[in-house]
Amino acid sequence: MMPTILDAPRRPTTLADAFDTFWRTPGTQRLTALRDEARALSYTDLETRTRTLAGRLLTHGAKPGEALAISMNRSLDAVLLLLAAIRAGLSPCVLEPRLADGEARARVAATAAAWLVYDDDNAALAGSFDLPGCTPLAFDALCMATPADALTLPEIAPDTPALLLFTSGSTGRPKVVQLTQAALLNNALGVIDMSALNSEDRLLHVMPIYHTNGVNNQLFAPLLAGSTVLFCSRFRAADMPALLNSYRPTIITGVPTMYSRMLSQSFDTEALAGLRMARCGSAPITETLHREVEAKLGCPLVVSYGLSEATCTSTLNPPQARRIGSVGKVLAGQTVELRAPDGSMSATPGVEGEICIGGANLMSGYLGAPDATARAVTDNWLRTGDLGRFDDDGYLNITGRIKDVIIRGGENLSPLLIESAIVGVTAVSACCVVGMAERDLGEVPVAFVVADEAASGLSVELIQNAVRERLSRIYVPHEVFFVDALPETAVGKVDRKILAARLAAGDYGPRDAQR
Repeated sequence: MMPTILDAPRRPTTLADAFDTFWRTPGTQRLTALRDEARALSYTDLETRTRTLAGRLLTHGAKPGEALAISMNRSLDAVLLLLAAIRAGLSPCVLEPRLADGEARARVAATAAAWLVYDDDNAALAGSFDLPGCTPLAFDALCMATPADALTLPEIAPDTPALLLFTSGSTGRPKVVQLTQAALLNNALGVIDMSALNSEDRLLHVMPIYHTNGVNNQLFAPLLAGSTVLFCSRFRAADMPALLNSYRPTIITGVPTMYSRMLSQSFDTEALAGLRMARCGSAPITETLHREVEAKLGCPLVVSYGLSEATCTSTLNPPQARRIGSVGKVLAGQTVELRAPDGSMSATPGVEGEICIGGANLMSGYLGAPDATARAVTDNWLRTGDLGRFDDDGYLNITGRIKDVIIRGGENLSPLLIESAIVGVTAVSACCVVGMAERDLGEVPVAFVVADEAASGLSVELIQNAVRERLSRIYVPHEVFFVDALPETAVGKVDRKILAARLAAGDYGPRDAQR
């Protein structure tokens, strides 16, 4: 077994430095780093290609710390560009595909991107608007530019911005999380240590690369452990038996919804034989589903917990000592404590409190939103809004959540964001969106709509299309119920809890969806 970055004689201080150090280690160079259906890249290939791309970005005039938006299909080329941008000291942001045009333009503007790199399939975005200070670059043209292989990459400080991630809007419009080189490295080192990632691991990558999990846990960490990342075009449950049979991974990753969908598939025993763990995060998982997945796959299902604002993962179950119902132990390089109502902090076993995270992994802030940053990070602690308690052995258990958020298939959805799209519909007087339990996705949004007295023409389809056009498909209400009025609290606020309770009790049905 080859060494990981943890074994390096000199501990790097930035992710870019770690890539440069580890990828050029003689024992690492010959290993396969990235593979898809069409090609396989060794660590030597990875180092050379990302160095060349980084040099070409710098030759075009890019400077360390500048933001670079990436509008490309899911591909190894997009991964190489992401890694190259980090090596050049830039702060890349992979844009979510298939966003509505207005939302995509708004997100590029929110990143204050100096550069937008796009592929052929996304050229329309680059040509659809003119952002002052943002230079578009075609990926193919960038690859064909004058070679800059010999260019020395810049020295990069640990606090240099290195990645921009959009939150999923659990408290309003998506915010831009800014992470530093030091934060990315800290997360990767902790994940490698707790999960024992190594050069014999083959990680099947089927998750989005605009999401923190798909980037930090499934690219950065394994590529600093000498692992092979098996990069697939997308997740489809029906494809998983063939993918496992073809690639024989040792690690697969997903969210509860993905694993739930895999239960109905038939897997070859030999294809599962090499699995040493399946990782799961981003949303709660029931004990029943947890045990069903382990029985199906024949390996431990390792649950973790974290937020984009703390880079990605803050607690993780050790693969050989996982505990069902727990999100695991705190990673090295981080601190997790629980905040009591009086503001005191502790990690005393059995005491419930708000989960707060500290360490070098914390974001430098929400880009352009100092007030929101100040509310999220207090005295160097990230307040997660989630409740939990530690057991006697240091395993953390999530006991509830303070934030009013709907978790659909691992994505946090803001009721307020969906409501803002619905009230923009003519003839809608008021609305409230709550979560409804759903076996496959965990939760789905459901909208309660009050129409104007003189309204006509309102329909479920009209409401759903309004959300789809303004946001994206994951925000579309699973059900729309038309009601005469919304319940209110004593102070006149809409009572979401009452609506959610009535919905769970079955008080609403098809007749309420007709208008």
